[in-house]
Amino acid sequence: MKSPLLSLPGAVPAEGRDEGVAAHYGDLFREQRALADGSGLVDLSHRAVVTVSGSDRLAWLHLLLTQHVSELAPGQATDALILTAHGHVEHALYLVDDGEMVWMHAEPGTQEELVAYLESMKFFYRVEVADRTGDFAVVHLPAGSIAEAPDGVVVRETSYGRDLFLPRADLEAYAAEHGPLAGILAYEALRVEGHRPRLGFETDHRTIPHEVGWIGTAVHLQKGCYRGQETVARVQNLGRPPRRLVFLHLDGSEVALPGHGTPVRLAADGPEGRQLGFITTSARHHELGPIALALVKRNVAVDAELLAGDTAAAQEVIVEP
Repeated sequence: MKSPLLSLPGAVPAEGRDEGVAAHYGDLFREQRALADGSGLVDLSHRAVVTVSGSDRLAWLHLLLTQHVSELAPGQATDALILTAHGHVEHALYLVDDGEMVWMHAEPGTQEELVAYLESMKFFYRVEVADRTGDFAVVHLPAGSIAEAPDGVVVRETSYGRDLFLPRADLEAYAAEHGPLAGILAYEALRVEGHRPRLGFETDHRTIPHEVGWIGTAVHLQKGCYRGQETVARVQNLGRPPRRLVFLHLDGSEVALPGHGTPVRLAADGPEGRQLGFITTSARHHELGPIALALVKRNVAVDAELLAGDTAAAQEVIVEP
């Protein structure tokens, strides 16, 4: 779904999974600094929006999700996952309940699959699932922003900012009033700095929650049964995940950033050495320079110097080995 904000002067379209919104509006670092200072907004209108209504909505979602939501208070934001039967991450959801309805946003283009799964699990529960992507756009206001949400707009507030579920018809007017606009590249750079994993970037078909740091933020370890819980409990109680997410400071002398999937190796082994992981997201940060997240084998030493392709990289621990 193409955002109307792409028609604004300076807007450069994003590619890949973020197609449909702007990568930037002409000055990546200015946009990052604005977000870091608590001003501006990010157009996330390409993200999927799904709602669940009905008197059983919280009790029902509690049975399906990794998060404890049966007593979710109105206005309280939370993150949750849907896992496969083998414990692999299938959906990452960002939720808030407005007292009558649960609102969630998810990765672009996943709404059809997500709604189909939820519909298949309704059984006798009094719930209604709806794809609202065509009617509502997600807009992100950074932490510290003094911009106000319009009356009646559902807000999801977190430590790193607020997500507004804005009527899509109001997107242009709201952006004009509460700019400056920041593109998805600025938003992603701050996400990498904050060590926040993203489905489809920090995950692949075999990712389990422990590997990327979702335990505690999107997975509640003291709640009842849900699909994939056996794997979560087994790893938590008996072992360690096979891989771990790391934060990388990349060599700033390199012109190009290593892209998603770039092999990660020990620097001592050189660019032809054994692959130990891969880059998940890389970014240019306005203060830190080139940075990245990577998924590496658990037994890689935490102080090991790494290579991302041909680029030297120093790691910081996110998930303990």
